[in-house]
Amino acid sequence: MEYIKQASKTAESNSDNIRGRVNEILADIEERGEHAVIELAKKFDNWEGDFILSDDKKQALIDQVPEQVKADIRYAYDQVYGFAKAQRKSINEFETTPLDGVRLGQRIIPMDVAGCYIPGGRFAHACSALMSVATAKAAGVETVIACSPPRGDAIAPAVVYALDVAGADIIIEMGGVQAIATMAFGLFTGKPANILAGPGNAYVAEAKSILASAGKCTIDVFAGPTESAIIADKTADYMTVAIDLVSQAEHGYDSPVWLYTDSRELADKVLEVMPKIIADMPDPEVPAASWEDYGEIILCKDREELCRINDQYAAEHVQVMAEDLDWWVTNLKSYGSLFLGEGSTVPHGDKCSGTNHILPTKKAGYYSGGLNVHKFLKIYTYQKISKDANLTVSGAASRLSRVEGMEGHARACDWRLRKYFPEQEWDFDVYDQAKY
Repeated sequence: MEYIKQASKTAESNSDNIRGRVNEILADIEERGEHAVIELAKKFDNWEGDFILSDDKKQALIDQVPEQVKADIRYAYDQVYGFAKAQRKSINEFETTPLDGVRLGQRIIPMDVAGCYIPGGRFAHACSALMSVATAKAAGVETVIACSPPRGDAIAPAVVYALDVAGADIIIEMGGVQAIATMAFGLFTGKPANILAGPGNAYVAEAKSILASAGKCTIDVFAGPTESAIIADKTADYMTVAIDLVSQAEHGYDSPVWLYTDSRELADKVLEVMPKIIADMPDPEVPAASWEDYGEIILCKDREELCRINDQYAAEHVQVMAEDLDWWVTNLKSYGSLFLGEGSTVPHGDKCSGTNHILPTKKAGYYSGGLNVHKFLKIYTYQKISKDANLTVSGAASRLSRVEGMEGHARACDWRLRKYFPEQEWDFDVYDQAKY
């Protein structure tokens, strides 16, 4: 492989400083609770009003949303919710009887409370509201709490409408680390979340990660700054490649975009045209910085090497513009979500095609997929073992316990052997509790 363009920064460039600050904020909130949150909201959002969105204010905001925007949000909801329902149907409760008298089963129980974060800032992320809230509801979560930072004196009206369509039970006008902590600790609602879901900036991502590591709740994925990679061969249109790279670079100053190709001609053309496409953007500063600091073009010798590079980077989004798309589906193994062929662009998945856009970043795609309905489900097992089946199961468990040096475990099984089969003789040591 050869770098035609190499990034000067990585996702880890500022992570230590961010993590330290987030730890301080979370510790303060855990100690002082709602008082700390009120102070942080005033400091960062200049917010002094109620946090929980009232029905009257919600309706007033919804009334501001144009009908075409409402129709588009409902269309996106139908696709996202429909795909999530199909995912839910793909996993079922069951029972099996591997031996006479042994009954094993699986139960699927939705989370009680899901906390969904919807970013604010430069964009009104109406589609992010659908991705987390609608998916949680498709899983059967009873209470979904949504937090989104206010833009001025309210959350963006389109976001409020999307949250309402998706079925959010409580909407909180709050952003940042304090919003993540509020949902995790159940502040202002009395309902601590089992799971935190949704993308956000580096501070939000760190807050989720820290809370999950501390055992306060689980999280969906590590959703840091957006990453996008394109795999393209000589058949790809360099303008399509470049435009799609710029489309993702606009997410933020630290949003990496990468091109992996086995065509030097394509690589050179993309490198040449990227600055021109960026300069033609209404706000070129952000994609220009993202491309300059984090963008890469990697030239590989063949498609096998392209696969190795892809799996090494494990990008959040991976587009394939190459021949033999089925081959890539079979051979690519690490990514957040896959977009096949020129007709599939990341914004389709980001907005309305149906697959979830809350996806793993920072190489987490190596071991985890993106947000899906199963993340909101608790999958439990149970067993029932009859007296007769204990002859086999307790016997094996007793012997295996002693192999591992766990005498207490072995005696729990031995007790059942002696109790259920008092006349039985054993060809291995079975502890006799008769002396008690």
